[in-house]
Amino acid sequence: MRILLVEDDDRFADALTTALRRHGHQVERARSGGEALAAAPAELVLLDLGLPDVDGVDVLRQVRADSQIGIIVVTARGEEAQRVRGLRAGADDYIVKPFGIAELEARIEAVMRRVRSHRRAAPGSARFGPVEVDHVRRSVRRDGVEVPLTRKEFDLLAVLVRAEGAVVTREGILAEVWQTTWGGATRSLEVHVASLRAKLSEPGLIETVRGIGYRIRKP
Repeated sequence: MRILLVEDDDRFADALTTALRRHGHQVERARSGGEALAAAPAELVLLDLGLPDVDGVDVLRQVRADSQIGIIVVTARGEEAQRVRGLRAGADDYIVKPFGIAELEARIEAVMRRVRSHRRAAPGSARFGPVEVDHVRRSVRRDGVEVPLTRKEFDLLAVLVRAEGAVVTREGILAEVWQTTWGGATRSLEVHVASLRAKLSEPGLIETVRGIGYRIRKP
């Protein structure tokens, strides 16, 4: 995989580059935001936020505006407010230094699965009975009438639609939609599922698989 590492700390960048190459990745290094934005296209960006020329979040926003490639923030800024800021700016994941290469590899694999899944789903729409989900316009219609959904509600529904009737675990949904593995977020997931069922007026469309997760029930 082609990875762009945006990092101004030479010691950290050299160590991480060596580790990533041992795992079979091609790594290009950018030492600043300007170099990152001028770099050749990559499949994944590992982005430090503490860059010498610009705020890393500004780089993140610009990269995300131009592309749907995977972006993982790799930074020492571990405060919750910083995590939220990075995720809202478009990061697919956020990992705080120091970390192990095995954890980073797992996160890379998870992000790339989501990116590739989104690319496969993006060109069309899916219909489940009277409900139509348009991935391109990020819109949902029931019997031809648009259903207003929040961003989280749409993302949750899209995860289930892409699974095409297979069960999606609670942990998988939380990782993809909420960017967390914290079990305490399960209550928020349950609330969003209930809201989706009510808005779609199709209580049986989203089926609870007890003790595991949820799935879309095909008519």
